Amino acid sequence: MKKLLVTGGAGFIGANFVHYWMAKYSADKVVVLDALTYAGNIANLDSVKDDANFTFVHGNICDQALIETLLVEHSIDTLVHFAAESHVDRSITGPDAFIETNIIGTYSLLKAAKKVWLDGDSILAGHRFHHVSTDEVYGTLSPTDPAFTEDTAYAPNSPYSASKAASDHLVRAYHHTYGLNVTTSNCSNNYGPFHFPEKLIPLVITNILHDTALPIYGDGQQIRDWLYVEDHAYGIDLVLQDGRVGENYNIGGDNEWANIDIVKTISKLVEQEFIKNKDLATRFPAAKAARAQNTESLITYVKDRLGHDRRYAIDATKTNNELSYKPKESFETGIAKTVAWYLNNEAWWQSVMDGSYQNWIAEQYS
Repeated sequence: MKKLLVTGGAGFIGANFVHYWMAKYSADKVVVLDALTYAGNIANLDSVKDDANFTFVHGNICDQALIETLLVEHSIDTLVHFAAESHVDRSITGPDAFIETNIIGTYSLLKAAKKVWLDGDSILAGHRFHHVSTDEVYGTLSPTDPAFTEDTAYAPNSPYSASKAASDHLVRAYHHTYGLNVTTSNCSNNYGPFHFPEKLIPLVITNILHDTALPIYGDGQQIRDWLYVEDHAYGIDLVLQDGRVGENYNIGGDNEWANIDIVKTISKLVEQEFIKNKDLATRFPAAKAARAQNTESLITYVKDRLGHDRRYAIDATKTNNELSYKPKESFETGIAKTVAWYLNNEAWWQSVMDGSYQNWIAEQYS
């Protein structure tokens, strides 16, 4: 039985990991630590909040004393670190939060883990610190470049990716210098349930339902490898179970898509749902283009963002070979599930978008 501390466990990927882990390993103890900033949502954990093996703690990963207390009080042996500022646009306009959370926060976690697991009278030999990173640390690819491998040199191009690269290096250093049992995974773009509505896929879905513009940066030909979020959780599971300590593992979806094609695919799926389910027209009266089967008319090209990487692609051969990893969802099946989830969970995304959730958080945790 493992005892996990999951940082950022109320966020998009973290919450999906918690759901995955508690469903598969029901006897394990899971403690979630989350600061509940704009992207952290306690409602993401509603289905597990009453489980006797689940504990939620509202706090910041920069609080080293709190981390040490949690590690000791809950006898934590596995720390899975998702907590991060992750939106590139926000990092361009306000990089300070990214430096604080992604670098200083990771450093605080490493210091706490070393102190509790390695520096005390009783060393916890079976501990694991797993760090969740991104393919963006590798920089950008041309259309003909081979995909990123674990040996690709780091070349981050945004304050976000630079802060993640720095945290990756700190994790590596704590293994090689102090012997901390670490693993790192670098993932491609995730999508699925609980994805914060400012990100591309949920933004397109919700904008169609509001009949507002679908903004496309530049020419829309930026290419990303898309990974269904539950497949990401599965990949991390394999790394925790069988990954070699000190190693990095790429977790990808083997699904390269241009942004404009993503938008057009979602548009068609939403239109199909409106045909199949006549109730949607009543539930979403503003969705005029969806009812008229003309959602692509909402596409609007806007000025490209600063330093926009042209292409990301993950080569997950190492993870496939060593851990028998293979995504279970194709993009076609995963995006259909995602569109259906947003159509069936309007209350969740509406509370995030209209600010009522953040007002509630302020009342509960001020």
